[in-house]
Amino acid sequence: MTSAELFAQIQKKKSFLCVGLDTDLSRIPKHLLSEDDPIFAFNKQIIDATKDLCIAYKPNIAFYEAEGIKGWQALQKTLDYIPKDIFTIADAKRGDIGNTTKKYADAFFKAMDFDSITVAPYMGEDSVSPFLEYEGKWSIILALTSNKGSYDFQRIESDNKALYTSVIERSSKWGSKEQIMYVVGATRAEDLAEIRKIIPDHFLLVPGVGAQGGSLAEVVKHGMNAQCGLIVNSSRGIIYAGSGEDFGKAARVKAKDLQLQMQTFLDASFP
Repeated sequence: MTSAELFAQIQKKKSFLCVGLDTDLSRIPKHLLSEDDPIFAFNKQIIDATKDLCIAYKPNIAFYEAEGIKGWQALQKTLDYIPKDIFTIADAKRGDIGNTTKKYADAFFKAMDFDSITVAPYMGEDSVSPFLEYEGKWSIILALTSNKGSYDFQRIESDNKALYTSVIERSSKWGSKEQIMYVVGATRAEDLAEIRKIIPDHFLLVPGVGAQGGSLAEVVKHGMNAQCGLIVNSSRGIIYAGSGEDFGKAARVKAKDLQLQMQTFLDASFP
């Protein structure tokens, strides 16, 4: 999927919402636990309830790996069930080198056919370049995260600039804006203004709106560009909005609320 195709979906749905499928067996409604595949049963209802409101789904791979072979099978069934015009993100945060990274790229882009994967750039260009060899696929590089520990390294100052800005500057030269996106957390949205000075045209995956307290209005104010340029993720705030048999309806209510807010911003920017 190209950036133009992604923007077309954003305009069509009046949304730049990504639904994070962080599916935890300890949190899904209890009545699903008797299903043959409770993870997929949960994901299927979430997708049915939200597919017209979002432009992306982001399975968090750790929640599937934790369940062994059954988790991987549920992940593949989920991926196959997602409509083909919806962008898919493997939130795997892989970051290795050489043949190992090549195999990660083969796994997520060839075997499972995700549209994109989150990657950690700490080991340098050769930890990302194998993912960039796949035409039409995206590497979403961790740039600035919203966790407390992000201050340990990401904001270390060198030559009067934070380390994360050096990461963005250097990594943006490894591929084009049609290959690389960046993860930027929503909880310090004012940082987006500085990031946009470095990468004005790249898409940004922005977690942290919703359960983590990030402001959608601030994200839009500082981060939106001429193609919208934003994929805003909400996971727990949507998928765990309800805990009963009507959990899909509850998820839809939360997703619809975000979509309507996004529509307001999109209508103002792209009338």
